[in-house]
Amino acid sequence: MKVMVGLSGGVDSAVAAYLLKEAGHEVICCFMRNWDALANNDYLGNPTINDNMCPQEKDYQDAVEVAKKLELPLLRVDYVKEYWDNVFTYFLNEYQKGRTPNPDIFCNKYIKFGPFLDYARKQGCDMIAMGHYAKKIEKDGKSYLFKAKDTNKDQSYFLSQISQDQLASCLFPLGDIDKSEVRKIAHKLNLTSVQDKKDSTGVCFIGERNFKEFLKNYLPANKGKIVDIKTKKVIGEHEGVMYYTLGQRKGLGIGGIPGLPTQGWFVCKKDIKKNILYVASGKEDEHLFTDSCIIDTLNFYNERPENGTHLNVKFRYRQKDQGVTFYNLEDGRVKLIFDEPYKAVTPGQACVFYDGDMCLGGGIIDSTYLKNKLIN
Repeated sequence: MKVMVGLSGGVDSAVAAYLLKEAGHEVICCFMRNWDALANNDYLGNPTINDNMCPQEKDYQDAVEVAKKLELPLLRVDYVKEYWDNVFTYFLNEYQKGRTPNPDIFCNKYIKFGPFLDYARKQGCDMIAMGHYAKKIEKDGKSYLFKAKDTNKDQSYFLSQISQDQLASCLFPLGDIDKSEVRKIAHKLNLTSVQDKKDSTGVCFIGERNFKEFLKNYLPANKGKIVDIKTKKVIGEHEGVMYYTLGQRKGLGIGGIPGLPTQGWFVCKKDIKKNILYVASGKEDEHLFTDSCIIDTLNFYNERPENGTHLNVKFRYRQKDQGVTFYNLEDGRVKLIFDEPYKAVTPGQACVFYDGDMCLGGGIIDSTYLKNKLIN
């Protein structure tokens, strides 16, 4: 089988390419360039960039070294426009609405499993692969996605918006391997450019940075009041409601309040129209919790669950599975009733559905409620 591997310049995709070659596949590697650091003033708010080489070019050089060591061909494609149009613009629009998006999920849908899959097919490839930690099982002509063996690295959450066709066209060679084993394989192969390389973090293809400063390049600051949701007293000033996320504690700039116990302040509500950031005192404050939510932008690999189905969901990556009851709404959206109130369920974030270890698909959190009252 001819397989195109998205070689990112990291250790996971490097080992994935090796394993596929060892399994007897004809492997072609391809590096995707999806972000133009210079054109997008990325030197502002990005501590990883120096004057010698931006992170994307360093990753490309690492990918070149890996391909040489593995004796595999390496192509390079440019999806800067596609990434801007389909992922980054969505990312900015969501922040302007006061929501907290997860661009990695749409990066998979619109870049890694979209144009990249089309490109691979044009090159005569049957399948694509990357360094994702996930598993796929084929049954009765359909593909089913499952959590990876290494549950600490499982990335099924980020694959929740890809289609059945995209899922069927992908191989997951790391599905049954722990991250520690991936590192061992890289050392055994002497892949010096990636074997001890730090895992990528931050925004998909953009990377690690001072996030607030980065957003200021695109969404101008609009300072306003920070208000104690219980007393309605102004206790600080924010730099722009859109820069904060529900449940956030750090970076609020609020010290101790005379006469009140020191419990820490947490973001519990954002009012974009009035430009007010509401906070609650203490991590267990009732205002941080909700008991139901509405989900839109839904995607299911196969059958949609029936009304009253009890499922597990993740509202954030690495979060423990949370129990919910699933209800289809007439407008095509979904309502979830939580087994118990959950903290910091955030509009704009992904909600990913699981039946045990099987990932059913996902959607985007539209709104949250407590006792049928709209919260965010």
